Amino acid sequence: MIRRPPRSTQSRSSAASDVYKRQTQPKEDDELMNKTLSLKIGNTKVDVNWLENDSVTALKKLAKDGLTIEMHMYGGFEQVGSLGTSITSADTRITTSPGDIVLYSSNQIVIFYDSNTWAYTKLGHINLSKSELNDLLGDGDVTITITLK
Repeated sequence: MIRRPPRSTQSRSSAASDVYKRQTQPKEDDELMNKTLSLKIGNTKVDVNWLENDSVTALKKLAKDGLTIEMHMYGGFEQVGSLGTSITSADTRITTSPGDIVLYSSNQIVIFYDSNTWAYTKLGHINLSKSELNDLLGDGDVTITITLK
């Protein structure tokens, strides 16, 4: 059984604050949904088709003040970097293609310059050729920057 304090012990300011939070949160989410994520790999801005899912919405919230991620080469086909926190995910087993951007383990972003099969949450796809992706991602660790525009 959950015991709650009597309603009379909750201060009016606390109750008013709760109502305010409920009223302003959807507005903040609406403003985020009207903005688009932008991705730079090093100093190169790349064109991305971002999906519309809960993970991308969560990524937008992280990127509202700019998000810089140190990426590391892994397996000769991807760059992986920590988000520093966990976000919503819906992992399914997929085979990625060069240019796919995915979420791994709810807290890592992965950008592929070749393919792999594993359980990921797909976030988007970079519109570059495999050769262009290999030039950007296949020769050492990189830094990516994700912002809202």
